[in-house]
Amino acid sequence: MNQVDERGALPSLPAAFVWGVGTSAFQIEGEAEGRSDSIWDRFCAEPGRIADGSDGRIACEHVSHLEEDVELLRSLGVNAYRFSISWPRVMPSGRGELSGEGLDFYDRLVDGLLDAGIEPWATLYHWDLPVELQDDGGWLDRRTVDRFTDYALGMHAALGDRVRQWATLNEPWCSAWLGYGSGVHAPGFADHPSAVRAAHHLLLAHGRAVEALRSQAPADHQLGIVLNLFSFHTAPGVSEDRTQEVERVVRLLDGEQNRWFLDPLLLGSYPPDLLETFAPHLEGFVRDGDLRQIAAPLDYLGVNYYSDHFLLPASDGSQEQGEHSGLAGPGSYPGVGNVRWSDPGDEGTSMGWHITPEGLKALLLRIGRDYPGAPALVVMENGAAFHDPLPGPDGTVEDPRRGAYLTSHVESLIEAVAQGADVRGYFAWTLLDNFEWSQGYTQRFGLVRVEEGSLRRFPKRSFEVYRDLIARYRGGGGSGSSGGSL
Repeated sequence: MNQVDERGALPSLPAAFVWGVGTSAFQIEGEAEGRSDSIWDRFCAEPGRIADGSDGRIACEHVSHLEEDVELLRSLGVNAYRFSISWPRVMPSGRGELSGEGLDFYDRLVDGLLDAGIEPWATLYHWDLPVELQDDGGWLDRRTVDRFTDYALGMHAALGDRVRQWATLNEPWCSAWLGYGSGVHAPGFADHPSAVRAAHHLLLAHGRAVEALRSQAPADHQLGIVLNLFSFHTAPGVSEDRTQEVERVVRLLDGEQNRWFLDPLLLGSYPPDLLETFAPHLEGFVRDGDLRQIAAPLDYLGVNYYSDHFLLPASDGSQEQGEHSGLAGPGSYPGVGNVRWSDPGDEGTSMGWHITPEGLKALLLRIGRDYPGAPALVVMENGAAFHDPLPGPDGTVEDPRRGAYLTSHVESLIEAVAQGADVRGYFAWTLLDNFEWSQGYTQRFGLVRVEEGSLRRFPKRSFEVYRDLIARYRGGGGSGSSGGSL
């Protein structure tokens, strides 16, 4: 039940609330000839890795459609746009001087956003590590921490005169557990001890970059990290004699998905209940001062939320693999045994996710409760994939379920704010139908359909729904009151 104020409406958000939409470089940019290969180019070239055998070399050709896409953002009514920077485009070998050609694209993007009255929010790493760094050990090699810090400082020096909002990493859980633990992401290794080590180096790269950026960033620049956080539950109907078994796994999954990243970032330590299992994997990888650096103070914590998970006993002992690259099945997590995900059937999304808007509110409130003194929260990704129909005669794609998903989750966020959650912004995922990692082009999250071949853009009905949500809940100060800043 939605909480309402005395006028019978949901309470409004603060005037400075940030409304945005997000994308990532490898998923939309295309123009692969203008950059070096990343680990995802190599991964896509391996047979069987991508559901439809596709790759990201063309994607949405955002580089050549830049002006058109900025105009879409303007018409959407957002005051912020979250994009990621392609490390291989701006620093092809992963080290050394920045590429002038690569920087030119981001200069044009940032200038176009500012001309449209849209605040640029830059993410430094959304999974596309240059292959030369992978050949040197990737995230298993501590030197990658230094390479990332150099890259972060270089990009901030190049764009920091216009970009004030910076995120270091997007979803380090995916880079570590899916890239090194289950192998369903690039670089495609399946070794849980390596996943634990990669996670540590990713977190250390974040912390070290934040410390370095503080030394050169003006006081009004805001630094954060983006985590994919999900709640786990025992599914309704589990028999009493199996409940304790499933609840044990629920606690373990919560630790590996959520607390293994939240605790070192916000408390300066790894969760004690997991260290008994993971400590041997970290021997020689964690050095004095690492956890202090990882816990470098943040201006905001980015939260990516899509769905809660419900667990059942796996009666046949199998471990099912989830479909989505960022929500893999139990086998992706170290130490998880005889459970499987509950299938939402036709009530879920095309990825097989439950639709649980109430879970977003509970998660946002939980962070404030479990981590007193946590930084402000920003929902950096929230969206759903559905099998959309073709555009109608007027070019509109009717996608009522995506519109309902966005509406229910925005309302849940507003309820969380009314109950005390310190949430400063919301970014829908995503602007364009794009390359959806291991799912290729088989799954569509976009507010805008991108036609295969012609790459024509067709705004969907959910584009209008989100535009109307922004207008309805933007608060007393109007869409431009905050300029997209926290």
